[in-house]
Amino acid sequence: MSAFKEVAEGIGLAIDGAGVLVIVLGLLIATVRFAVYGRQTSDPYRQLRQDIGRGILLGLELLVAADIIRTVAVTPTLQGVLILGLIIVIRTFLSMALEVELEGRWPWQRAK
Repeated sequence: MSAFKEVAEGIGLAIDGAGVLVIVLGLLIATVRFAVYGRQTSDPYRQLRQDIGRGILLGLELLVAADIIRTVAVTPTLQGVLILGLIIVIRTFLSMALEVELEGRWPWQRAK
């Protein structure tokens, strides 16, 4: 069972790293896109914010997945599960707030 915990911990750390990498790459790509194509769009600042927001949203999803893997597979204690629940609530709130910022509507509303 110890080997399983080590593998699960390694997978969790790898997904954590991927989440951070996605956020950093999203920021870099958004910045380059803004620098190269910014003046060609009607609202370059809004496009920059949307590109950064998309990178953050994808990164947050990966970070939540890593937290779930580590908490459930590695340390399934009541305290760990409660902390995981709090982390998921906070990250879900952040994701929804970013979604509203990007799309201008709640996730459950239909697109215009």
